Amino acid sequence: MTAKPQGLAVRPGVIHYPGLLDPPAQRAMVDELRGAAAVAPFFTPRMPRTGAPLSVRMTNCGALGWVADEAGYRYVPSHPETGLPWPPIPGRVLALWETLADCPAPPEACLVNFYSSAARMGLHQDRDEATFDAPVLSVSLGETAVFRLGGISRRDPTRSFRLASGDVLVFGGEARLAFHGVDRLIPGSSTLLEKGGRLNLTLRRVTPFQRPAST
Repeated sequence: MTAKPQGLAVRPGVIHYPGLLDPPAQRAMVDELRGAAAVAPFFTPRMPRTGAPLSVRMTNCGALGWVADEAGYRYVPSHPETGLPWPPIPGRVLALWETLADCPAPPEACLVNFYSSAARMGLHQDRDEATFDAPVLSVSLGETAVFRLGGISRRDPTRSFRLASGDVLVFGGEARLAFHGVDRLIPGSSTLLEKGGRLNLTLRRVTPFQRPAST
């Protein structure tokens, strides 16, 4: 993928690319993720302080990986259970960032969340990074999610729309800290994953970087 495709502007800073990945590309990406998960197995993140488990299971790729436990939310260079470094971000995933992110610096983390049919994700902001200058790029694989998007205040109105398998969503600029979450999955909406469910990849830049000087 080289030429930037035309996306749908959901709101300023949020671009939706429906069906950007065709079925063969989706299957190839899932195969790459299986290889990564063999090195960095899925684990269950936990809420800070209480230790209550989140409803998703997750792993990471890249130089840094996001973890959550009683000590808080943070990025670390190694798997919390194996102690091994995270595997590299798959090439097909990096290609999406290079084409769509409009960012001169590469992503440092790729969160891989697995949603079972009962999993949800409440409204939240992605704000554990040391910079918000880069966008967040999200890839949906598997069953369709009913995605909810708000503003930069929790009190702002929200709207919901569907993210199907192969869809890509990019949010940055004034929407980089927009609240967002997943209300539910639509069972049976995809046969990509043998046992159902949804994989969601989110690419993030964690540390500051310098943009080239404008001429």
